[in-house]
Amino acid sequence: MSAAARTLACVDTTLQDPLVGQVLDGRYRVEARIAVGGMATVYRAVDTRLDRVLALKVMHPTLATDATFVERFIREAKSVARLDHPNVVQVFDQGAQGAYVYLAMEYVAGCTLRDVLRERGALRPRAALDILEPVLAALGAAHRAGFVHRDMKPENVLIGDDGRVKVADFGLVRAVDTVTSTTGAVLGTVSYLAPEQIEHGAADPRVDVYACGVVLYEMLTGGKPHDGDSPAQILYKHLHEDVPPPSAAVPGMASALDDLVASATARTPQVRPHDAVALLAEARRARAALSAEQLDAVPPQALAADHDNAEDRTSVIPRALTVPRPLPVNEDEDAVPAGEAPADGVHRTSRFTAPPPLPPRRRRPQLRRGPLTVVVAVLLVLGVGTGVWYINSGQFTKVPPLLSKTEAQAEDRLEEAGLDVGTVRHAYSDTVERGTVISTDPEAGTRIRKNDSVSFTISDGPDTVKLPDVQGYKLDRARSLLEDEGLEPGMVTRAFSQDVPKGFVISTDPTTGTEVRAGSAVALVVSKGSPIDVPDVTGSDLADARAELTDAGLKVRVAAEQVTSEYDKGQVARQTPDAGSRAAEGDTVTLTVSKGPEMIEVPDVTGDSVDDAKRKLEDAGFEVKEDRGLLGLFGDTVKDQSVDGGDTAPKGSTIEITIR
Repeated sequence: MSAAARTLACVDTTLQDPLVGQVLDGRYRVEARIAVGGMATVYRAVDTRLDRVLALKVMHPTLATDATFVERFIREAKSVARLDHPNVVQVFDQGAQGAYVYLAMEYVAGCTLRDVLRERGALRPRAALDILEPVLAALGAAHRAGFVHRDMKPENVLIGDDGRVKVADFGLVRAVDTVTSTTGAVLGTVSYLAPEQIEHGAADPRVDVYACGVVLYEMLTGGKPHDGDSPAQILYKHLHEDVPPPSAAVPGMASALDDLVASATARTPQVRPHDAVALLAEARRARAALSAEQLDAVPPQALAADHDNAEDRTSVIPRALTVPRPLPVNEDEDAVPAGEAPADGVHRTSRFTAPPPLPPRRRRPQLRRGPLTVVVAVLLVLGVGTGVWYINSGQFTKVPPLLSKTEAQAEDRLEEAGLDVGTVRHAYSDTVERGTVISTDPEAGTRIRKNDSVSFTISDGPDTVKLPDVQGYKLDRARSLLEDEGLEPGMVTRAFSQDVPKGFVISTDPTTGTEVRAGSAVALVVSKGSPIDVPDVTGSDLADARAELTDAGLKVRVAAEQVTSEYDKGQVARQTPDAGSRAAEGDTVTLTVSKGPEMIEVPDVTGDSVDDAKRKLEDAGFEVKEDRGLLGLFGDTVKDQSVDGGDTAPKGSTIEITIR
């Protein structure tokens, strides 16, 4: 990364929080809160086991009871763990303690790209490309691994104090070509959603390409390409208006940058680069086409403005409501505003009713309106009639949020809301702290009449059982005892034991008497009996070898294929396991029978010098022995050999040569 990007000033801020100072899951000491998102809060923490600083992403307790959100949260860990790339924030661990479901991640000391844009506004093109390229490299690795980020935005681009750029929050990744159609909702951030995400919920690598194009536009100009008074208006513009060229906001901007933004943000997906790797190649070509003056052009500082990030949170947007009609500009056209504020303040949901197009109408004469008419008109424009206003304010209320409250707190909340306490149930929960509310009926935010009752369920904490003593039981019986207690028989390993008979349980992990969660797996160690030293039967006749092994308490298997070896035909050439190994009673020893040594032709060395004779015989695969006698002490010629030349002998056998 260039010096331009490394000099970006980033400030890490911390906030007070109830978790700060606590040790989560007996391991992670929470030191400071550093960010809050729509789904989770991020803390700086210390792993007390490995003594390293990391980031903890803790799901909001009110969401931890929602199986869908928990599944998505856990999927983030599994997905990112598969992405080994220097520009992707690494995930180390996942876990849960009471109402807190968390991820342990790499801590990047620095700030987000959003912090930089909020402080600096538009960036020089060189700095913008220095940030864009590692982002595309990270996304390219994800795309080639089969994942789509689906929520690229400046908040998810981390810039370290050392200038390194990393992509965070792969919590919304899904397999390529997967379409989110079951919920009828679009999950993302309105300012960065691609048209096909808005219209169909489709998510392939090109939605990340589109979002990166919007991010590049924002870095070059200091503002977003589309704005509006509501999320619905922004969504409409993404669907029906092209992203303007950056040069329209920053006169003199190089055309190569206009072309790069236009390519990435094409409203038709097929026109965009097919993934981040392809866009990275285009970005590098654009950089190469720019002069040093164009790369370092200083953007107008007037574009740096205070940024309200209310629309930058990841949102759940009903897909059927993501094609809004533009606001009427003719005062005689019918405006049909409709909206519902989020019931619980957790999911930001944009709703805008789009009626069918109306035919042009002739202008009607203006009528004189009295004060009452004006009041009624104002109420209608606000989406409420006089009757609706009366009902909402007098007879109805909404179920207050009670999740994670104690039973007493929940009853107080209901009383304050003018509601009665219904049935109080209890249930086990692995994620919600014992004694606090898991769920309500009706759900929080539901509109009900005052004085109606609300039932709720209190957590009894995890369903735990005491591990029964199964030591000394046969394996099948031990498994049955574990299943009777609601536990899962786990991995079975076998070990020698002088005291426990073969097939009976030696020990368990966890140990007997431990309190464990229902459904937990219990590993079993089963005895193989007393060890037996395997005798050496190589070179023995097959019948003798079989008898010796059987007497030792072992079974015998004879390999179908025989091999040539130094041993005579019918003798044992090799055995498995080897001699001296330890085996259990009843284990099988496999014997391979020899079909005799390999017979090869003996070369004729009579009349050769001693050195030549030895070389020929050894090259043929024989050992050589010299017989000089008294007459051959000073001789150097072979007069005779123990096996005549042309005859065969076992490979590796010894040929004796007589020297005179």
